[in-house]
Parts: sequence; structure tokens; C-alpha cells
Amino acid sequence: MTTLRFTDRGPEVKRMQERLTLRGFRPGSADGIFGAATEAALIAFQRAQGLLPDGVYGPKTRLRLDPAGILQKAEPYLFLSADLVAKMFPATPAGNIARFLPLILAALKASGIADKPMILTALATIRAETEGFLPIEERVSRFNTSPGGKPFDLYDQRADLGNRGRPDGERYRGRGFVQLTGRANYTTIGKALGMGMALVQDPARALEPETAARILAAFLHPHEREIKEAVLDGDLLRIRRLVNGGSHGFGRFADAFLRGFRLIEDPVWPAGELDAAIRARPDLRST
Repeated sequence: MTTLRFTDRGPEVKRMQERLTLRGFRPGSADGIFGAATEAALIAFQRAQGLLPDGVYGPKTRLRLDPAGILQKAEPYLFLSADLVAKMFPATPAGNIARFLPLILAALKASGIADKPMILTALATIRAETEGFLPIEERVSRFNTSPGGKPFDLYDQRADLGNRGRPDGERYRGRGFVQLTGRANYTTIGKALGMGMALVQDPARALEPETAARILAAFLHPHEREIKEAVLDGDLLRIRRLVNGGSHGFGRFADAFLRGFRLIEDPVWPAGELDAAIRARPDLRST
């Protein structure tokens, strides 16, 4: 099953054009040429379906437009070696990457987000949050603990995190690959993982490698479309804010994301397009 893009030609393009016409999104004549009118019709269809409007006829768009034409389920982008990822983590022990990378990829695959931009978002998030490529627990700092106060007391009254006072700050401090923080996040993600209230009752489980990998995938999944739109815009800072809520660790995040994007060949997400988008953004040219 081929991914189709602007300027492609052939019988698969013609079939796509015919299906667009049947659905009320006319691209002009079904001539088998993926031109500007076909791209516009496809983007209109994608917007109507709530899909990423990138004008690319990939697996998700094909599934909505032409489900009968899919002979087999498209395999997610999973060929990613530990050696390649090590180039995204120049200061990280290679053994940690080899040990935990399969868990990350398996969790992303299970969540249906194992393609290039989502894998890179996950890995860049790990680089920003825990450069050692292993699940960690948040340490005491001036940002979470008042002078002379109890550990994590600045989190205790954080209603925005769902905390209800002492000892919620310390109990629900950041853990895992993505640094899951706050009672509300432990509750929401625990339910999303089918764990019920187990993660709330035993928050230290967020440090279990397999659970930590699943948490990372569950945290990213709701932001898939926004993340991919940000990639198309070359806005890596927006991606970081979608995950972190701020810009903490953005330098490491951007470095890992860009290294990976340029190293991994993917016809749907070619490296040159991201570089071009970044060049068009004066605020990101130094990245």
C-alpha cells in the first residue's frame, strides 16, 4: 500500500480521485495525476473527517476514504535501532537505550501512534525529561519545595494538578519517562491504561519501565493531531508545550527531535520539509 503525495501519478491516484468524487469532494477529472486540485480536495476531505489536513494520502486518510481498498493493515513505523537512537542521545549510556527502547516502541504501537513524528516526540520528550533514557523520580528543587519546607510542599495546593493538600505534592510528584505529575494526571492516565485507581493508590508504579512507557504513549495520544500540525509548521516549541505545558528542557527536546528527523528516512515525513518550515520561522532558525 503506497502513500500518495502531490505530483504522484498512476492508477492508485485515479482510484483516490474517484473515491473523493463519490464522497462529494471533486478533484476535477480522475486522470491519475495528483495535482493542485486533487490536493485541495483531499485536504477538504481530511478537514471534514477531523484528520490531519496535510494533503498526504496515508494509511489513516485511506482508511476513511477507501476502506475496501486496504488489502492489509499498514504496519506502523517501527524500524528504529538502538544505534540510531543513540545518535539522538549523545550523552546517554547506550545500554539504557537498548534496554528500554523496545518498551517505548511497543507502547506507541499499541496506542496507534508509532509513526515518525510521534516516535520522535516520545524520544525527544525522554531526552528533555530524563536524558538517561530510563524512568526517574522527580527530585526536590526550589520549584517544588519551599525554603525549609516539607519536600514537594509547593505542589500540595496545586489545584490545577488535582492535588488536595499534604501529602499530595510528594505522593504525586513527577515520575516515569514523561514525569507524570499531580493527582489528576495519575487518575486520568491510570484509567486510560485500564488500571482503574491502581496508579492513584500506588503512584510508584509509574516508575515500572513497561508502565512508564505506556504512560508516555497515553500522554501523547490525545495530542497526535496538534503535534503533527506543529511539525508541519516547524514549531517544535509548540510540541514541547503540548507535552510539558512549558518550555522546560526545550533545547534538549529540539536537538533530539531534529537529529532524529534528519536521520530517519520516511517518504511521508521527509526531513527537508521540516528544515524548510524551520527556516521560515525566524524564532527557530538558531535551533
